[in-house]
Amino acid sequence: MGTANETVLMEFILVGLSNHPQAQVAFFALLLVTYLLTLLGNGLIIVLIWTDSQLHTPMYFFLSNLSFLDLCYTATSVPQALANCFKKRPTITFANCYTQMTVSLYLGVTECLLLAVMAYDRFVAICNPLRYPIVMSGKVCMQMAVGVWASAFFLTAIVTFAFPLQFCGTNIINHFTCEALAILKLACSDTHITRIVMFGSSVLTLLVPFIFILVTYVRVGMAVLRIHSAQGRSKAVSTCGSHLVVVSIFYGTAMSMSIRPQTKSASDQDKLVSVFYGAVTPMLNPLIYSLRNKDVRGALRRVSGREMLISSP
Repeated sequence: MGTANETVLMEFILVGLSNHPQAQVAFFALLLVTYLLTLLGNGLIIVLIWTDSQLHTPMYFFLSNLSFLDLCYTATSVPQALANCFKKRPTITFANCYTQMTVSLYLGVTECLLLAVMAYDRFVAICNPLRYPIVMSGKVCMQMAVGVWASAFFLTAIVTFAFPLQFCGTNIINHFTCEALAILKLACSDTHITRIVMFGSSVLTLLVPFIFILVTYVRVGMAVLRIHSAQGRSKAVSTCGSHLVVVSIFYGTAMSMSIRPQTKSASDQDKLVSVFYGAVTPMLNPLIYSLRNKDVRGALRRVSGREMLISSP
């Protein structure tokens, strides 16, 4: 319970880069370009996968899930960060802040699990190619996707239910968005249980999937070494290369955020790492898959060719 001179907070102030007004314009321009490229790249990936029959495979089904997830993730925070860039007092209500935090956590957890499922898909394709159509049938892929989104919802619900609902004292969040750790620092009550729950959730959603991905790719690597032809090895590596790059960027950034020393106020470096995690990574994913993937480039040429034929007199 709060003391008599404590006031329960009903809204928060998001600091962002208000302490550095000279950097606001550059930050706004960079974030806007990043957001537009994210919308364009991920939207294009989804359209290509769902309109080109040659991309109707398990790998691209999960990739379309990843692109949709990235679109949702950026939409939860980037538009608000853009709108707040030039506000003198960028406020957000407690309800909206709590919702933004919950949705961001949910989508982040979903991506962790989805990347693990995508690694399993590549493992089956390379290590057990003859059984691949059976093991990764359309029904199984749909069940896996539903399982990923449902499991992430369950794990997120555990964290949000353990989160304190009463805040008092300062209402300043030294961040661009309502990040869970930044909000937790403003809580009135004891946050010991909440931090334990968040740590346990981080182990389940970050460490366990990451170890699973590492073990999976060790076995994939061993299988690739047993392939005698150079062309076969090259094809096997190319199907995994894009996913490995995405995993490295995503988990590298996420883990750096999770293991960094926690201080009472977030540093500018912490905030910029968070922006990279929430805005830049979703922009890079479609670029990585399209630039390194012949199938995606071929689908783009085929779709462009069909549109040109339709538009020609």
